[in-house]
Amino acid sequence: MNRTPRRIVTGHDANGKSVVTMDTAMQPTLEKPEIGVAFYEIWNTAGSPVRVDNGADPTSRPLQIEPPKQGSIIRFVDFGPKQAARPPMTREMAEAAFALVGSAHAATWKPDSPHPMMHRTESVDYGIVVFGEIVLVLDDGSRTHLKAGDVVVQRGTDHAWENPSEINPARMAFILLDGAFSPEIAKLIEKA
Repeated sequence: MNRTPRRIVTGHDANGKSVVTMDTAMQPTLEKPEIGVAFYEIWNTAGSPVRVDNGADPTSRPLQIEPPKQGSIIRFVDFGPKQAARPPMTREMAEAAFALVGSAHAATWKPDSPHPMMHRTESVDYGIVVFGEIVLVLDDGSRTHLKAGDVVVQRGTDHAWENPSEINPARMAFILLDGAFSPEIAKLIEKA
């Protein structure tokens, strides 16, 4: 079940009737087989309240992990299976990977990190496993195994994702909402 995502976008015609304005098979916005990921940017918004219009496709903005200020993102991320041919992830590879998506600042790797792809964004993210299996890795070392249909509500925590399968890909749908850390959480993060 490694189907290309299809995106249908609605809008309004000159008479105010609801119409489909876009119907496309999505191509990866960014595909990096060497680290086993592909991003499909479905839509994003900037500002709140969101401007409801017939505007152009907003996904042409440069890819970033986090949403725009007061905005949102919906995307699919495909995680390739573990492959013996792929070299193990290093800190340098992880930093380069986050830089590719315009979010080098999101990388939080430290010498005691449980995974080289640890990162954090100041956002609330809903992560839904569409197919395959994924492991959520947190900076306390915990590893939560997720299967299709499971949902993670990510509240600005330091984390990484890992596909545990040797042969099967996995896909997650992510909806990210820009946020602001409460003063209490900001202080805790600063100490960590």
